[in-house]
Amino acid sequence: MSLRTSRPARAGQYAALLCYLVFLAFPFLWLISTAFKPAPELGSLHPTWIPEHPTLDNFRQAFDEQPLLRAAANSLIAALCAGVIAVVIATPMAYVMARHRSRLSTAATGWVVVSQAFPFVLLIIPLFLVLKYLHLINSLWGLIMVYVVWSLPFALWMLVGYVRAVPPELEEAAAVDGAGRLRILVSVTAPLLAPGIVATALFAFITAWNEFFFALVLLKTPEKQTLPVVLTHFLGAEGASDLGPLAAAAFLATLPSLVLFAVIQRRITGGMLAGAVKS
Repeated sequence: MSLRTSRPARAGQYAALLCYLVFLAFPFLWLISTAFKPAPELGSLHPTWIPEHPTLDNFRQAFDEQPLLRAAANSLIAALCAGVIAVVIATPMAYVMARHRSRLSTAATGWVVVSQAFPFVLLIIPLFLVLKYLHLINSLWGLIMVYVVWSLPFALWMLVGYVRAVPPELEEAAAVDGAGRLRILVSVTAPLLAPGIVATALFAFITAWNEFFFALVLLKTPEKQTLPVVLTHFLGAEGASDLGPLAAAAFLATLPSLVLFAVIQRRITGGMLAGAVKS
């Protein structure tokens, strides 16, 4: 049986992929369209894909109504710190769990996966009490601590897979050449783990950037609130929403994640190929 895919099967695969891409892109494209529509078009009974009279008034109104820049700065600080701290903690733990397999490491890996099934509601009261005892309620550092704890299990699980993909023979060869454990980790293992570290940091960043529930409960004053919480201020009484400014603000809130992924994804791919060549 030929390993080559027949033309009808390949066409079907491309059609399914195209449908999936359209399914993913539709909400974002509609968000962009809404952000540039004037008020009369937003209330029209016959909405259009492309704004007939595009305007920037929704963006101006969004910045006038809510402190988006301050909220974005708070979100950026929390997301960057959470991503960096989670990776710094998870990397050595993942190396030990991957290289020294035992019943304990297997149980720890299982617990990491199971912990992701816990709903937020079960955790918020214990977290609130702990942070209150530490005087970190209404503090970005308290929120960062929560984000690190929440993203650490999945970050650890991701990095364990990347470490196991690095051939142990490379480390053994370096040890035969006289390299010490620290030199092996820095010069041999770390470069091959770079794509995994970047991908894990990106995951932790996006998770913290988009998180809403913890920020809503733990941050009280408007000066400390993050961007997802501030977006809810565009919702009025009885579910009414200021749709134009809300769409404009939501569009701006999605840009950092998209730009960061666009910048980093080439480095991830390049690092994976470089690691394959070295191995």
